[in-house]
Amino acid sequence: MNSSKVNVVTTEGLEKLKKELEYKETTEKMRVAEQLKYAIAQGDLSENAEYDAAKNDQAALEQRITELKALIENAVVVDETSTDEVSFGSVVTIIEQGDPDAEEEVYTIVGSIESNPMENKISNESPIGMALMGAHEGDVVEAHTPSGPLFFKILKIAAE
Repeated sequence: MNSSKVNVVTTEGLEKLKKELEYKETTEKMRVAEQLKYAIAQGDLSENAEYDAAKNDQAALEQRITELKALIENAVVVDETSTDEVSFGSVVTIIEQGDPDAEEEVYTIVGSIESNPMENKISNESPIGMALMGAHEGDVVEAHTPSGPLFFKILKIAAE
């Protein structure tokens, strides 16, 4: 392993990274190669916007492939989900304290590269994720967010 940051991921997250890498190295590379071939066939490359766009697409693709390889190389799969305390991979039901209109929210604690708030997957490194880690059902935790401290009661902890 190189000196890059260790990437904590779930088994599902690692599989997604591997599938994206495979797609980029096959389908996307072929698409960009065809795009370049077409642009080159247009003639004068010095004033060919399609060629410039294809080269930019190729550079972006190669950058993403390199990034994916590094993420996979430095991935550490953690599947130690506990229902006794919040840990990596836990599905946690919480409610904000002090807000009479608050509704229950359910989050899965994942690594930063899998984090996706739209899917209710929060990073163990986020303010709320850090506050929840190690806590138990019934605990009230304090999350230090950019907008100030928020308090959450843990209603339920489940395995992923």
